[in-house]
Amino acid sequence: MFNRTTVLILVAALAAALGLWAAQHWGPAPAAGPQLQAVRLFQQPRELPAYSLQQSDATQLVPGELKGHWTVVFLGFTHCPDVCPTTLAQLAQAQKQWAALPDATRPRVLFVSVDPERDTPDRIGEYAHAFHKDTLAATADIPALEGFARALSLVFMKAPAAAGAPADQYSVDHSAALAVLDPQARMAGVIQPPLDPQAIAADLLALTRTPPR
Repeated sequence: MFNRTTVLILVAALAAALGLWAAQHWGPAPAAGPQLQAVRLFQQPRELPAYSLQQSDATQLVPGELKGHWTVVFLGFTHCPDVCPTTLAQLAQAQKQWAALPDATRPRVLFVSVDPERDTPDRIGEYAHAFHKDTLAATADIPALEGFARALSLVFMKAPAAAGAPADQYSVDHSAALAVLDPQARMAGVIQPPLDPQAIAADLLALTRTPPR
């Protein structure tokens, strides 16, 4: 059991480690590629290890399911009071900008709940679709979620309820950054807050229209 101070220290340490890793791997978009505003691409996309998440429609989400599309991945939970609803609302604004693209290539948004104790597949589906009908929603058990988050260089950790509050009134600290997967379902980059829906939409449209590297 961690107290909130320990949680925040661990999250900060992991974020610092991510910053060091990013300094070695991030780079500008390739010379022949689009000029991006919000998406920071890695110099070289990296393959993700095997994972399996349960989607809100009861099907399994595995790496092959995300191929063919640029995908923005956001970790969160439905009881989140601020960051999660704000982020999903901002992403919904971006999604409206690429709604006219063919379904076969249209960018995707994937919301992954890191609170499986309270967030059932039905609940996360209702929550995500309230922001935009095309948003994918998935979750898994904690070990599977930890492996998935680690592969995306994201973090999360349960924060116990405040003293005197019911035990189920806990929170979950999690990364506010968004992971970006390319059409080969590889980890290709990140989007850091503060989020600009117009810039995110423009970047994803440009990436979708650019031949894969």
